[in-house]
Amino acid sequence: MLDQVDWPRFARLAEFHRIEGLAALCVADQTSAPDGIRLTLAGAAARIAARNLEASAECRTLLKSFHSAGVPLLFLKGLTVGVLGYRSAMAKAAVDIDLLIDPADLRRAAELLRAAGYSLAAPRDSANDRVLTSWHRCWKESIWAKRSPRLQIDLHTRSADNPRLIPSLSAHSARQTVDVGNGVQLPTFADEELFAYLAVHGASSAWFRLKWIADLGGFLSGRSGEEIERLHHRSQELGAGRAAGQALLLADDLFGTLADAPGLRRALLQDATTRRLYRTAFRLLTREPTEPTDRLLGSLPIRWSQFQLLFGARFKLSELSGQVRRMLTRVTV
Repeated sequence: MLDQVDWPRFARLAEFHRIEGLAALCVADQTSAPDGIRLTLAGAAARIAARNLEASAECRTLLKSFHSAGVPLLFLKGLTVGVLGYRSAMAKAAVDIDLLIDPADLRRAAELLRAAGYSLAAPRDSANDRVLTSWHRCWKESIWAKRSPRLQIDLHTRSADNPRLIPSLSAHSARQTVDVGNGVQLPTFADEELFAYLAVHGASSAWFRLKWIADLGGFLSGRSGEEIERLHHRSQELGAGRAAGQALLLADDLFGTLADAPGLRRALLQDATTRRLYRTAFRLLTREPTEPTDRLLGSLPIRWSQFQLLFGARFKLSELSGQVRRMLTRVTV
């Protein structure tokens, strides 16, 4: 079967879906893969590993700085999920370092990032703390950039743009410490909270990139059906809504995640909206690899999905209000 693979397309898909590090591991011993493809993916994997080493050192510095200042924080996705999902922090590609802080610590966190050499990229760089505070009322994160080494931080004051989703998840939530290598240990959400967060994070973009569902699939790999049912049940208590069901059905289609939880699969499929959310995500994931914004109305399925994640008209109204406010804030700030 591997001798029928369109290898150039395989490489393009790996790049678009940001899984080149994982793809490199898969083809390293595949003699049917052309040498050029293996070398291309190996080069990309080496760059990912080098970037992750830089990020790891930066995370250690940031953790020490925030701890010394008495600012609690958690690391989201990135290196910690790489270890929990793939047993290695080096293979998972990441564009940025995601930090979650308490909203009350926003001003102090901004001071710490500026002292560490970062400047605001979104909203536009400003010394006015009121601008930053106003931005965070509408957006879950601000974006900070550093030139040397070239790094980006997404500074989160909540875990989802819509505060009705996973509202209790915060920098003070249950946590675990993950060893990401070289003696660097980073705090992140405990497993139950992390599952809910990863489901909502992927659902916010309707899972159009494979790396997100691969991360979730890796995180769930090897867990019993009973444990997955428990994670799903807890995600509903935490306010993940249909995002958790959408994630599990998609992961099951790709990785057989629900093989030991057939009852949960049947229950999820009984909800028509969850079924539609899963099918929408699957279509986006398997279509031609282009950014949604590169297509006419390409982001419309994502916007539709965002309105369906929780039950009831109040959530839909809050989502509409939030999307309008975020659009206006992006234009004016």
